Amino acid sequence: MATAKDIIETQIPAKLQSKPELAKEINAIIHFDVSGDGGGKWTLDTTKPDGWVSEGLNGASKMTVTVSNDDFVKIREGKLNAQMAAMQGKLKFKPMDMGLAMKLAKLLG
Repeated sequence: MATAKDIIETQIPAKLQSKPELAKEINAIIHFDVSGDGGGKWTLDTTKPDGWVSEGLNGASKMTVTVSNDDFVKIREGKLNAQMAAMQGKLKFKPMDMGLAMKLAKLLG
């Protein structure tokens, strides 16, 4: 079974490599704070040409995404709707920047 670590460290960089326009579109530092088994803290920095993902919370983020590992995996696998998860408080964006959240959804979808 996939974990947030697999998704953030392997799948996201692979998607950014195959679709570099997504990195340009997001163009921000985003922190992921994932709770539970398989969780952790990561930084996604799409302002750089490569090496987008690092462990830990690095730099000044435009947004922090807080979610449990289980829900993050379900969202990634299409088993949980991201908008529903956000409405239920399972997926939190701080600050709530809808535009940036939608761009991020394209990357995770």
